[in-house]
Amino acid sequence: MCAAREGRWGRRQRALLCCVLVAAWEAAWGQLRYSVPEELPKGSFVGDVAKDLALQPATLRDRGARVVSADRTQYFSLHANSGHLVTAERLDREQLCEGVQRCVLRCEVIVEGEMKVYRIEVEITDINDNAPSFEEAENELRTSEMTAPGSRFPLSKAHDSDVGVNSLQSYELSGDEHFSLSVQAGADGEKRPELVLAKALDREEAAFHELVLRAIDGGEPARTGTARIRVSVLDANDNAPVFSQAVYAVRVPEDVPVSSTLLTLTATDADEGLNGKVKYSFKGISKKFSKIFHLDPETGSIRLLRSLDFEEGDSYEMEVQAHDAGELFDTATVSISVTDVNDNAPELTVSSALSEISEDAPPGTVVALLHVQDRDSGTNGEVRCSIVESVPFRLKRELDNYYSVVTSRELDREEVSEYNVTVWASDGGSPSLRSSAVLALRVLDVNDNAPVFAEARYSARLPENNAEGALVLTVRAWDADWGQNARVRYRLAEGRVRGAPLSSYVSVQAETGALYALRSFDYEEVREVGLWVRAEDGGAPALSSNVSVRLLIVDENDNAPQVLYPPSSSAAGAGWTGVELAPRSAEPGALVAKVVAVDADAGQNAWLSYELAKATEPGLFRVGLHSGEVRTARSPLARDAPRHSLVVVVKDQGRPALSATATLTVVLAESVAELLSELGSAAAPAEPGGSLTRWLVLAVAAVSCLFVAFLLLLLALRLRRWRRSQLLPPASGALRGVPASHFVGIDGVRAFLHSYSHEVSLTADSRKSQRRRAADSCCNTLPARPPPDKAAPLLGEDAAGARGAPPDALPVSQSLRTPRRPPSRCLPPFLLIAFPSLLCFPAGEFCMLNGRTSLRSRL
Repeated sequence: MCAAREGRWGRRQRALLCCVLVAAWEAAWGQLRYSVPEELPKGSFVGDVAKDLALQPATLRDRGARVVSADRTQYFSLHANSGHLVTAERLDREQLCEGVQRCVLRCEVIVEGEMKVYRIEVEITDINDNAPSFEEAENELRTSEMTAPGSRFPLSKAHDSDVGVNSLQSYELSGDEHFSLSVQAGADGEKRPELVLAKALDREEAAFHELVLRAIDGGEPARTGTARIRVSVLDANDNAPVFSQAVYAVRVPEDVPVSSTLLTLTATDADEGLNGKVKYSFKGISKKFSKIFHLDPETGSIRLLRSLDFEEGDSYEMEVQAHDAGELFDTATVSISVTDVNDNAPELTVSSALSEISEDAPPGTVVALLHVQDRDSGTNGEVRCSIVESVPFRLKRELDNYYSVVTSRELDREEVSEYNVTVWASDGGSPSLRSSAVLALRVLDVNDNAPVFAEARYSARLPENNAEGALVLTVRAWDADWGQNARVRYRLAEGRVRGAPLSSYVSVQAETGALYALRSFDYEEVREVGLWVRAEDGGAPALSSNVSVRLLIVDENDNAPQVLYPPSSSAAGAGWTGVELAPRSAEPGALVAKVVAVDADAGQNAWLSYELAKATEPGLFRVGLHSGEVRTARSPLARDAPRHSLVVVVKDQGRPALSATATLTVVLAESVAELLSELGSAAAPAEPGGSLTRWLVLAVAAVSCLFVAFLLLLLALRLRRWRRSQLLPPASGALRGVPASHFVGIDGVRAFLHSYSHEVSLTADSRKSQRRRAADSCCNTLPARPPPDKAAPLLGEDAAGARGAPPDALPVSQSLRTPRRPPSRCLPPFLLIAFPSLLCFPAGEFCMLNGRTSLRSRL
């Protein structure tokens, strides 16, 4: 006995281990199976889904797990906190799975966050909650008294909605010895009770027989159902109706029209009269079948009351009875098979879908989960899903009826910002039926595009002297991204212009890209400004691009011509306005002078033209229009004045034109003496109304007075020393130690003036002048006293040996008798002081080279 128990215990362990392994295998492959009895209240526990999927309940809740079912009714739900699968309503197996031996409800658990689906099968086990029942509680059976013993009379079957051991198991008959009960098993295993006549009937003995038929199921405790049978004994009618065939079978398509006649039964009775008249009726037909089929009792035709649906039922089997007036009958079986017609389009359901996806999502990203089913069967129920459009998405099969829509390549929002993906489901029928589902998907932007300028480079022309804050140009950049990533801001790159920061010259408006000038530009200072403008978007990280901007300053005529030669009176210092020499023997066209002028502007604004505006003697001189050269227009005549004043106007070509004037003094002279004589008379104003002449005369007078005062002071000092020497007692060598330079004569004055000797060069090509002193200009006019150990030479000694004394030095009395040198060698003192460059110059030291006048003088 112990060995037997150990063997049973080992078998149970193995069976339990197999069940555990099967459950683990099914969970690993995404399928869970549970079993619950029927009639459980709402919210009853079915299974621990979280535990079986090796997930935490919080994980299921956070990832949006939910239960979906292909049927319209939701029988189960997922408890959010515990992760348990519970019933959503009371489950009645007989209502859910009528006529099905094994009742299985299927549903799926969809985890939104992981885009995964798990299949769940729940088997509803039967409980003995239904007792067997007969469709008719009281039946009346009529039979002839001529019925032979052993005759069988089919009885109505009892119906038990339960299955298995809880279903109908047996029948019992009670009430009369004339009849017995026989139970036959059909091809489908169904038990069919039959009443067997065990003993001959005698109507005169008993016209009625009361029987009780009891149906018993196998539940614990067993449930029963009863039907009363009343057997009426009829008078003799020895011929019963006979069907032409025992089984009537017909195949009809499911789309057969309503009210169509499916088939007609035929039964004949050999009797005549009322005993030979046959009527037809269903025997033991269910309410469901009675709503679909109608049997004409007179003709035996079976007519369709409502449309057939292959998906609801593919075959129907019924029993029909033909009986005569004497209540004799025959029974036949009618089998109606329904063939499938492709009348159901595929049902495509979006179980889960995304509405937005980032454009940088990698290929293979799941965007939707679809469920598809077709209620047809066979080829008509085979469904194929496809995406017809050329979109970056493809279908991936998950489970039997589930597809996922995944990305097939990288997305680009700048190419397509929204997708309407249409998924088609087509069955294999002919003609094929199909349905569709549309997925609306918006592509989210990623900052993957830098701003792009409308032009590769920009340039603008800005007139000089512009107003501060003037708009120069506007740069434009576009960003193909969207939202904040496409918001472009502009700024200047760092740089310097003429040592100053670029930002002090120009600025750019950050939002519009407008470039403004912050200061007024001067073409003569800045002719071109090169800068870089950066456009930066608002992404993170930000992307940027640069463009070069070239700003050209356009010259305007804002500078008048500037005369370089002859210089103006203010630049000449002591009133020099330009003195030129023209020989009276000059030929027509001889070059006299050249007016040199420049214009700080450029281009046409700097093109200069010269014209003679005013002349003392019109027609004597002319000016080159573009060269500025002053030439003689004709040979000078004896009647022409020796001194001529020329006013030359220099104009540029701007609009409006600006001009400047230059004044030249031309002296007609054949020799230097004539030139100096004319210059000496310059103190007398040639034009009394000229301010330049007045200032020149005043300057000469002031300098002359100072020079005369200096000479008088010097003479007084010499006389005072001479007088003191006369008051001393006479002695030999009394005049020793007196320098010979203390005796001043004409040559002494020349020696004094020699210290102011210099050279002056005036050029016509610039404002520059060159002044060079003579080599011996640093010598003292009055030499210092000789050392005491060396006696000074006497007045009567040879003065040529004394240091610093000129060779022709004489005593005062003698020097006063020395005749004056001719005027050609020495000028008046006021001219020497007023015009240091014209101290004394011998004849022949005056020259003119290439329009350059050079005056050299050396005493």
